[in-house]
Order: sequence, then structure tokens, then C-alpha cells
Amino acid sequence: MHRHHLLGTFLALMTFGLSWSPGHAQDGEWKSLFNGKDLEGWTPKITGQKLGDDPYKTFRVEDGVLKVRYDNYPEFKGQFGHLFYKESFSKYKLRLEYRFVGQQVKGGPGWAIRNSGVMIHGQSPETMRVDQEFPVSIEVQYLGGDGKNPRPTGNLCTPGTHVVMDGKLLTRHCTNSTSKTYHGDAWVRSEVIAMGGGRIEHYIDGQKVLEYEQAQYDDKDPDGKVLLQKADGKRIISGGYLSLQAESHPVEFRRIEIQRLQD
Repeated sequence: MHRHHLLGTFLALMTFGLSWSPGHAQDGEWKSLFNGKDLEGWTPKITGQKLGDDPYKTFRVEDGVLKVRYDNYPEFKGQFGHLFYKESFSKYKLRLEYRFVGQQVKGGPGWAIRNSGVMIHGQSPETMRVDQEFPVSIEVQYLGGDGKNPRPTGNLCTPGTHVVMDGKLLTRHCTNSTSKTYHGDAWVRSEVIAMGGGRIEHYIDGQKVLEYEQAQYDDKDPDGKVLLQKADGKRIISGGYLSLQAESHPVEFRRIEIQRLQD
């Protein structure tokens, strides 16, 4: 084979292998959480509804894509939704693709336009109150641009929790990442590296955009306080459940995969 052919082959393999950087994991090391056909392994929790009830079919699978839709909603009325995966995880790499489409449903809050996310280190859905809006968790927040203004994605929000960043306890609810803005409806690649109660990193399209550590319960939050008591005062959260958000704007997810990590 000619030298330039070898170089071309090498570059092609490198491009394929690094398409989900920074992990560089072999295909066999990753587990798909979404089968592309139905919601097997996933359970919805909608504010005001019992676990498993989704009367408006907010979460559905069409054309191999997991979709959040509001065409059956007469009005939003604070019905925030989360779709929980059946297993809990502690140390792992999570990767997925998302995109925003369409228009926000009537009655959705202004801040929720082109706004969704994946919740990690979350409480089990069985422990959520019927009228609870968000699980106690760490949110990897996804935001879509409005077509003109900067709006980073891969951000951090902390319902019922705090984290440590740059050696200091971070108590504000949301923190922006360093990502660029993604306008339109193109697919965006997200990856999260979570090391139990230690370091958590957010990546967007292969670039690290945020890092923090020591996810922990907020004892001033009513739900966080309850979970802290159940944990016998152990404040650090070393793992939990994953869930995809439905916050009033249509969004789609695909290629949801996880790789468990050792120390």
C-alpha cells in the first residue's frame, strides 16, 4: 500500500475512534441504554402523576429516536417530566446526542424555552413526591440558542444539591459552562464522566466545558434534607439514577450509552 494510502487509512481510523472523545473506549465496553424501538428500561415521572403514568404520551419513540412531545397537552401547567432509567450508577462515562425541535408548549415558563437536560446521581423515582417537580440530583443542563444571543450548553444545575468547584462549596442553582452556542436543530454530542462522590466532568462535542466534584445534599432544600436524613447524615452523593428531562420544549435524544468505570 502506498504511503499516502496508509496515512489516509490511519487518519480515518483515528477519526472514527475519537468520535466520542475523550473516552476512546472500545465498542464492546459501552452499553446502550436505549434500544431505538421502545421505552424498555425507562419509566416516566410527571409532576402530579403517579410513577409510570404519562397520560399525554410526553415520552415516546419514533423513527429510532426518543422524543419529548407536547402535541397532546392543552397547556403545560407545571407538568415537568423525567424519564428514569431502571439502574443506578456511580462511576461511569455517559454519552448521548440531543437536539431541540419545534415550539414550546402553551404555558411553559420563559426560562424553559429550548431547555432540557440529563439528571445524574439522582434520587430513585420511587422516593419522589407526587407533586415534586425535579428529582434531587445533578443536572447536566442542555440549552439551545435563540438564533442570535450567546447561550452555552452542558451547564450545571443543582436541584436539592450543592457541589464543590475550585475548592469552594458552590450553592448557586445553575452555573454556565464554557461551551459555544448551538442554534437551530442540529444534533449535539454530550458526554459526562462521573467518578462517584469525586470528580464530574461535562463534555460537548469532545471538548471539556465544566468540571466540579463532591456532589452533596443541600440540607436547606426540603427534599434534599429528607434524603440526607435517610443517608444517616452522609452528605456526599456517590451515585444514583439517570433521567431525561421534559421541561415544556420538544427535544429528542438518541445514542444513549454508558460505560462503567473502575477507580
